[in-house]
Amino acid sequence: MTITVTLPDGSKKQFPKEATALDVALSISEGLMRATVAAMVDGKLVDANLALKHDCKLKLLTFKDKEGVDVFRHSSAHLLAQAVTELFPEAKLTIGPVVEEGFYYDIEHTPFTQEDLDKLEVRMNEIVNRKLPIQRHELSKEQALKIFKDNKYKIELVHDIPGDMVSVYKQGEFQDLCSGPHVPNTGYIKAFKLTKMAGAYWRADAKNKQLQRIYGISFPDKKVLKDHLHQIEEALKRDHRKLGKELELISFHEESPGAAFYHPKGAVLFNELQKFIREQYWKRDFREVVTPLVYDKSLWETSGHWDHYRENMFTFSVDEREVSLKPMNCPSHCILYKTDLKSYRDLPLRIADFAPLHRNELRGVLGGLTRVRKFQQDDAHIFCMLEQLDEELNGALDFAKYVYTDVFHFEYTIELSTRPEKSMGTDEQWDRAETALKKALEKNKIPYKLNPGDGAFYGPKVDLHIKDCLGRSWQLSTIQVDFQLPQRFELSYDGEDGRKHTPVMIHRAVLGSLDRFIGILIEHYAGKFPTWLAPVQVIILPLADRFNQYGDEVRKKYHEHGIRAQLDNRSESLNRKIREAELQHIPYILVVGEKEQADGTVNVRTRDNTVHGTKKISVFMDEVLKEIKERKC
Repeated sequence: MTITVTLPDGSKKQFPKEATALDVALSISEGLMRATVAAMVDGKLVDANLALKHDCKLKLLTFKDKEGVDVFRHSSAHLLAQAVTELFPEAKLTIGPVVEEGFYYDIEHTPFTQEDLDKLEVRMNEIVNRKLPIQRHELSKEQALKIFKDNKYKIELVHDIPGDMVSVYKQGEFQDLCSGPHVPNTGYIKAFKLTKMAGAYWRADAKNKQLQRIYGISFPDKKVLKDHLHQIEEALKRDHRKLGKELELISFHEESPGAAFYHPKGAVLFNELQKFIREQYWKRDFREVVTPLVYDKSLWETSGHWDHYRENMFTFSVDEREVSLKPMNCPSHCILYKTDLKSYRDLPLRIADFAPLHRNELRGVLGGLTRVRKFQQDDAHIFCMLEQLDEELNGALDFAKYVYTDVFHFEYTIELSTRPEKSMGTDEQWDRAETALKKALEKNKIPYKLNPGDGAFYGPKVDLHIKDCLGRSWQLSTIQVDFQLPQRFELSYDGEDGRKHTPVMIHRAVLGSLDRFIGILIEHYAGKFPTWLAPVQVIILPLADRFNQYGDEVRKKYHEHGIRAQLDNRSESLNRKIREAELQHIPYILVVGEKEQADGTVNVRTRDNTVHGTKKISVFMDEVLKEIKERKC
């Protein structure tokens, strides 16, 4: 008896009843069979060795699929658990889920040491080499309670599972309570690393016993693991919190969690980015405004944020009224729009705002500059007529392309997020907004990925994800079309036909959060900022104290022309001062001595220890000013 299997490309194949996904993969190629870790059968995630009993739609999953990665890494957590039970039989296993960067397993045991982790890795490799088949078994709860009678955590989990049956996965003598699926055998998990340890309470409740959490990462290939570990090592070296402190840019303090303190050098970065965006605002006809930070709750009730976003807002009482620090600028810009009558001749109106914003992020998710409570955006809102929408979206995409491609040379991808379940507005409005975004992307020949259901509650959006030098993806720029806020705030303009019309509102930010962008830049450049952004662009090193006056004259001349120049006149050796300047990643290091003083020159070297030789003071100044003006990156 045969069954018909339909593959994702629509092709159909005949197989004997009870064939498995692995059999289907083998019929295509042996390599695909070896790479298949699980399968989707009629949309349900299952083991690759599950017998197919009827006609079905089948998708083979490998490590290239997100679901395949999750299956692979959950199987890795079981591999770790088996090694723990073999080496530490007194340990009590709890749960071992997949997380964004790998997997972990929580275990009741005395604290593990690095030596223990090394031993566990050796045993895990031994289990991999055994190539133990991983098999699913359906058991009654009564049977499961007998199997795990000595483990109170598993017993609690069994009782929590609805119904009368549970599933258990076995590999060799080891078995664990699990819904699966898993890779076909332990031999699939060829490359892994136990990365760190931490304490964790059972079920995240401090009233419960503290467990030992072991984290790990795994891949089907050792070279990929090696590359990944190297990337982690590089990321740790480039961590913006570490470099921010070393380069005297930023610091964080418990007195204000989730908010960065920008030191003078860090403030230079912040202000240079604002200056850059402001220049673009002038060229692109944006009008900058300054708006209040605290608003009565009635504003947020009108905007809809009180119902949809209140848990993320800092609220308090003023004059016996509930108020909030603003988490976004859009409602305040609607107030500005309404201060006078508008006609079609006033549109499009492009309002920009760098106001500080505050969002009540959970303490546990705060992370340097990339996840904060207080931040500032290059935020802007465009009020336009419906017939102007396409052109304004083209302009917003062009702005983003200029910044990310032409100035910073970042690679980026685009996601179009559509209507979420919880949203405001009519189907017609959402369809019109989504169509406008699609048309703008297609007109600009920008490839995009559809992200269904992930739009804002008031409208669809386009998100731009950049890749840094380590290949990591960051979401920054966003463009959102909004028909809702203009209606809720009763915004209008007098049309050419003499009637009142409601404008369309575009929310857009190019850099996004300046704080987040600065954190990414610190790591992307590893502190070696392009000259136009560098907090100190030029440092002057006199060869001896008698040349300090000449060095200061050079500094003052450069300072007068807008170059951020410093004089290092300490009584230290020249080599030491050069080395310290290089560690501070100052783009240009100028040495001055008797010859330079006599000739009106400077001896130029760069932070990468390249010596460019002697140049006239004015010649070098013109070169640096040109580099700054062109914003070379």
